[in-house]
Amino acid sequence: MARFAPRLLVLSTPEHAACELQRIGVDGYGISEMVPKMRTLCIGLSGLKCRQANVLKQEMLSLGGDAAVARGTVACSIDSTDCVLIGTAKQLGRLCRKLTAQPFALPELGMELDSLLAGIDTVPAAWKTSRRTLSLRRPLIMGILNLTPDSFSDGGCCLDADRAFEKALRMEAEGADIIDVGGESTRPGAAPVPADEESARIIPVIERLAGRLQCAISVDTWKSAVAGRALSAGVEIINDISGFNFDPQMAGLAAASGAGVVLMHTRGTPENMQHYTDYDDLMAEITAGLQACIGRAQGAGVSDDRIAVDPGIGFGKGAAGNLELLRRLAELSGLGLPILTGPSRKSFIGTVLGREQTDDRLFGTAAAVALSVSHGASILRVHDVRAMRDVADMAHAVMHS
Repeated sequence: MARFAPRLLVLSTPEHAACELQRIGVDGYGISEMVPKMRTLCIGLSGLKCRQANVLKQEMLSLGGDAAVARGTVACSIDSTDCVLIGTAKQLGRLCRKLTAQPFALPELGMELDSLLAGIDTVPAAWKTSRRTLSLRRPLIMGILNLTPDSFSDGGCCLDADRAFEKALRMEAEGADIIDVGGESTRPGAAPVPADEESARIIPVIERLAGRLQCAISVDTWKSAVAGRALSAGVEIINDISGFNFDPQMAGLAAASGAGVVLMHTRGTPENMQHYTDYDDLMAEITAGLQACIGRAQGAGVSDDRIAVDPGIGFGKGAAGNLELLRRLAELSGLGLPILTGPSRKSFIGTVLGREQTDDRLFGTAAAVALSVSHGASILRVHDVRAMRDVADMAHAVMHS
């Protein structure tokens, strides 16, 4: 785990910039002076000692940039402070070099900051699974195949194996790059399903699909017992909502199999996650949580080129949090890994648009998918494959033509 863990901040309006400065305790005059400067790159740091923050501020000022710190930092009358480095990429790159000669562990910060800046500029071109390399030159569409009686949107639709098989073939024909098979609902309030029951729902379908589909198959599970059986049946990606937190055997299984993995951020379990939707700093916690998941995967031997991250829209977040997450999604580009989002038909869309029925959320989903692509997502997990294939491809064309 990185010691300082610098992170990109995406503050799209002066109001958002001012809120970030207020959060870390900058005085009113400092906020009015710094907000206009924050149209350049902004890098967040947490829990610095005052002596570290003061060196950073002096160095950034000498380079023509700035550093926002809490009131009391200069006089060292507080124990610690969060910090926002404000400058161009060139200025921040020069800061990295200048920190090599500084005390207080700042050379280590320089190396971490240099790595972050490199990650921001490097868009992953591919994602490896146990069976192939998936190009990320255009967005990947992951079609949802729920073999559950109680999923929030389509529970019970594919309990019949023949219907599930036909739906998967149809999604592939509509443009899905991945079919994500799940046997346990992770909707808010859902109770866990025993591994044997979950396996009984999905393994026969996976075995049948593995002989017909040209696209990749992933399994949506947090249980290593289920994932192991699914891998043997033909799955090549593990989509774990817990980010390898719930089952200590999952990371080792993923490493040994060479599977691609999706590591998601959540709080709590599906049963209780919507009790924990208040955050002091939403994106800081999501980023730190994903960094911990990545470290767990790497420690078990999963290579970076097999890891994708999912900020967990709808998992332990309220409607306002989901909107903020989408608005600031580009902050996760600093992780240097493919980003997956799963906004499809989620309740926050219903809340914003007044659409109680999940089937009425197609256009809200389309907006969320388009914004996800424009903010850096390269994998979209969706119910409506044909429509979202077009949405994602169009958004990508606008951004990259």
